[in-house]
Amino acid sequence: MNSANDRILRYWAQRVAADGTWRPQPGPPPGEDLAAFRAGLGRPAGTVPALWPHYTSPIDDHLARQGKVSHELVAEHAALALYGLHQQSRADPMHRPGVRLGQALRRLHQQSEGDKGFTREAVDRRVNAAASATQVEAFLTHLRGLISQLRTVGAPLDYDLLMRDIRSWQRPDTRQLARRRLGLDYYGWQPPPQPPAAPTPTPAE
Repeated sequence: MNSANDRILRYWAQRVAADGTWRPQPGPPPGEDLAAFRAGLGRPAGTVPALWPHYTSPIDDHLARQGKVSHELVAEHAALALYGLHQQSRADPMHRPGVRLGQALRRLHQQSEGDKGFTREAVDRRVNAAASATQVEAFLTHLRGLISQLRTVGAPLDYDLLMRDIRSWQRPDTRQLARRRLGLDYYGWQPPPQPPAAPTPTPAE
C-alpha cells in the first residue's frame, strides 16, 4: 500500500532522475555528504547529527516525546547510510529507480568471480543470512556487506524501494512480504515452460 510518505523526494531522488542519470542540478552528491551518511552505519536513527539535515521523514511528536523514532525514520536513516557506502568512489549513480533489492543481488550473483574477492556461493550465503534475519538490526548488518559488494561490481538499486523493505522488516507481518519479494527477485523464478500443443489431426477425406 502506498502512503503519502512514499511520494516524498528523498536525498537520492533529488540527485538522480527517473532514467537513472544524474540531474543537472544539484548533480552528484558531494563527498562530505556521503561521508556523513556512512557515519550512520550501525548507529541508531537520530543519533548522528550530521544526518539530521538530510532526513525527510515526518517527525512523530508522540514518539519524539518518549525519545523514540518512527519505523519510517529508522528506514530512512539506514537507507541513507547504505547509500553513502554504495555511492562512495563511484562516478555513476548507484540509485536506479525500479531496480529492487533482489534484482540487484541477482546481478551481483551473476557477476561474482574469484578475482572480485567473493564467489557465487558466498553471495548466496550472505543473501540467505539477510533473508533469514528476524530483526531489522541483523538484516542491516548483512545488507551492509552486500551493498559493499554491489559497489564493487557497479550494480545500482532503487533506494526508495530499499527503504520500503527496511521499513517492512521492522514488523513480522510485513517482513514476510518483503522476504518473499526478495527471494522471488533473487532467484528469478519463472513458471515452468509449457509443452508444445499437440498438432490438430487432419480430418480423413
